[in-house]
Amino acid sequence: MAVNTRLGSANTYDSAVRQLTIRQSQMSKLQEQLSASKKVLRPSDDPTGAAQAERAITRMARVATDQRALEVQRNSVATAEAALGDAVKAVQDFRTLVVQAGNASLSPTDRATISLQLTTLRDQILGYANTKDTNGQALFGGLGSTESPFVDVGTGVVFDGISGQASAGEVSVPTTLDGHATWMDVPTGNGVFTTAQGAGTSQVWSNAGQVRDPTALTGHAYRIDFAVNGANTTYDIVDTTTNTTLQTGQPYRSGQAIQFDGISLAATGVPQNGNSLEVAPSTRIDLFKVLDQAITGIRDAGSNGAVAQNVAQSLVQLDSGMARLSASRGRAGDLLNQVDNITDRQESRSLQLESDRSRAEDLDVVKALSEFQNQQTAYSAALGSYAQIQKLSLFNFIS
Repeated sequence: MAVNTRLGSANTYDSAVRQLTIRQSQMSKLQEQLSASKKVLRPSDDPTGAAQAERAITRMARVATDQRALEVQRNSVATAEAALGDAVKAVQDFRTLVVQAGNASLSPTDRATISLQLTTLRDQILGYANTKDTNGQALFGGLGSTESPFVDVGTGVVFDGISGQASAGEVSVPTTLDGHATWMDVPTGNGVFTTAQGAGTSQVWSNAGQVRDPTALTGHAYRIDFAVNGANTTYDIVDTTTNTTLQTGQPYRSGQAIQFDGISLAATGVPQNGNSLEVAPSTRIDLFKVLDQAITGIRDAGSNGAVAQNVAQSLVQLDSGMARLSASRGRAGDLLNQVDNITDRQESRSLQLESDRSRAEDLDVVKALSEFQNQQTAYSAALGSYAQIQKLSLFNFIS
């Protein structure tokens, strides 16, 4: 059975116009995409791609924010590291002056002049301890502090802060260092015991001493009593913690080591009858007290022996203080390395996120241009065919 289909002129015109409109819309969309170099101009173009691109853009913004904060943290740590470097140099200069003050040929006036130089360096070091970043935050306040964590109260320096240090995060580092561990935790003496002249003693002194046998240490306090009988000088060693005499009538020779209970020290000078040296367990003091004791010992010493005793103790304690500063400076260096590592990871993450965003919404320009050319060719052909169709009419064939 044959099927007859009637095609009217109006239907033909409508179909041609509809196809032209579709072609024109497609070309217009391609032109928009080429102008913006994006295949997703609005969420309706590709809901999945738009969502992926939005997530990538949000994460990149978060990475950029974290990186800006990290740069502020880098600057703070770098400032703290530089301050510690300056402090180490100042302590080294202080140490040099202490050694100079130990010269037996110097007069009290000379030592008073040196003590003024030492006082200036001490105040300079205190300034380094109170260093602030560009935002006015104290860099050695630990877990929290007032505006200036180290306060000179006249009788010494106190730490007006919270000891400790915050830990580094995945994308951040702490902006402050533990000021208490850096400046307020220096061992006295050689770190195990201290030596000092007894009351009224000025003509005999000792070095800082050393540990000979760690297993024999008792942690007790001792006193070395000197006795002079004609040309003979002897000493007794008394454990003042247990009030027992460990050695008695030992012959004394200047510079010879005196050993007992695992420790050894060298006494120097010519002791008088009744003079003594005292040995006590090491404790912890702040670096500023070490500096103050050195200044006082040099300025107020009544004899060369007292100066020598003070210089011997000050040098080992200054070395311990510099070790604490250097350790803190090393920690600052580690934090700066962490900043560099975090920055590298963030840059890699940003590149990955940018790649994800590009795949989701960026246009393949070469492909789009080729498609636009095809669409343009098809549109031109459609226009040509429509121009021919619109001339067709039944009246053209009626004579």
